[in-house]
Amino acid sequence: MNLRKAFFDKEYRMRIVFLICALASILAVLLICVFLFANGIPAIAEIGPLEFLSGRTWKPSNDIYGIFPMILGSIYVTAGAIAVGVPIGILTALFLAQFCPKSLYRGLKPAVELLAGIPSVVYGFFGMAVLIPRIRATFGGHGNSLLAASILLGIMILPTIINVSEAAIRAVPKSYYEGGLALGSSHERTCVFVLLPAAKSGVMASVVLGIGRAVGETMAVIMVAGNQARVPKGLLKGLRTLTANIVIEMGYAAGLHREALIATGVVLFVFILIINLSFSLISRKDRSA
Repeated sequence: MNLRKAFFDKEYRMRIVFLICALASILAVLLICVFLFANGIPAIAEIGPLEFLSGRTWKPSNDIYGIFPMILGSIYVTAGAIAVGVPIGILTALFLAQFCPKSLYRGLKPAVELLAGIPSVVYGFFGMAVLIPRIRATFGGHGNSLLAASILLGIMILPTIINVSEAAIRAVPKSYYEGGLALGSSHERTCVFVLLPAAKSGVMASVVLGIGRAVGETMAVIMVAGNQARVPKGLLKGLRTLTANIVIEMGYAAGLHREALIATGVVLFVFILIINLSFSLISRKDRSA
């Protein structure tokens, strides 16, 4: 009788719905992991882990699969995007949260949110039409380069960093701000040296989300990076990222070539996992401190 009442209880039924949704999400992640590792690990074992991860030559026609240039390409592009997007994003979030007039905020905030809704291919067209000709005219070369990809990805991660960082800054108790003013600090110094450190956990979360977006971005990078499967040797040289390598060649790959591309996805998955675990460890240290 009690079980029957519990079943017809609205709160109990909603708990069941939430549990099913949570289990479905976990199952989806597990299925993705099983697919990646079941198809990728045998390919890595056949090619050789050292040769696959540190090899500098990618020639599927000769059964040579070295993804080291693509690993470096992903790291360089992500680092460049962080250098461009993180300072601008955090300072913009601080401006929106503490300095922006309400009249300007009503127009600026929707513009930032609109950036998040623009498709990647549109960003790619912007890079091809604006960034690449400007880089070519200023620095020479063909324009498709690490610099173009870094600037474009830096722009693309701005909405994520701005929105999450702004929410974190607004969540800091007002007593922190009032305490800073009471100690004689100016409004600007209080915002920079009191509110921003207090919101460090949320700001770091925004940076991690931005890094995840930069590492996983494909279409825009393909359109501006040049896509040469070689070790990048400068800001104005072309490169190929892990994601671009998968998308460019998966359509016609077969056999070991296809499995090597799936193994590239395994490496990319491990990168994202390391980033998330690092953020979790840093957050735990901050909470314990």
